[in-house]
Amino acid sequence: MLRIIKKTIIILFVLQLAYIILLRFTGPFITITQLAGIFKGNGFNRDHISMNEISREGKLAVIASEDQLFPDHNGFDIKSIQKALAYNKRKPGRVRGASTISQQVAKNVFLWQGRSWIRKGLEVYFTFMIELIWGKRRILEVYLNEAEMGKGIYGIEAASKKYFKHSAKKLSRAEAAMIAACLPNPVRFTVKPMSSFVAKKKPWVIRQMVNLQSDTDIQKIIY
Repeated sequence: MLRIIKKTIIILFVLQLAYIILLRFTGPFITITQLAGIFKGNGFNRDHISMNEISREGKLAVIASEDQLFPDHNGFDIKSIQKALAYNKRKPGRVRGASTISQQVAKNVFLWQGRSWIRKGLEVYFTFMIELIWGKRRILEVYLNEAEMGKGIYGIEAASKKYFKHSAKKLSRAEAAMIAACLPNPVRFTVKPMSSFVAKKKPWVIRQMVNLQSDTDIQKIIY
């Protein structure tokens, strides 16, 4: 029995490692989150594109909005995690997150939505692995292709076509900021019609983009 368990563990480890390596070069066919959205009746709208097919404004906007330390951390923003834990302890009725882009990719691509300790533990593992195997540019590319950016809308290409009737390569700064502003809850915070949350956050995202655009570490990722 013990031998069977060991063999099963080894096989599962090899399979998931092979899958991580495969996704270094190609996008996932579909994710658990996307399947769940389909079963909920949200639809499924996604177009995989390469980094070269996304405007620099689109890449910069999500970094500015979601994870400004993205080039510098190893997948985890320790200070933000500590602040989130302190906030959640002070206000147990509310939940404040501190997920980096890398953690969001690990969750969106390999796992399911939720806050269980099992899922969080697996998220730590997959975050470490994609940081090790993929690197920052590929992580951002997968994020921009798989993140939900509206009800049943996955990835910046589908979002750009839906909201602005053109490809992600033609996204302006203002358009990219609108999409990035919805990311905390893209079903609730709609881009079109523009929700009050997106309307308030859009100018802030644009200011952050201006502040970050000359950062050489960010330039290496988005150019």
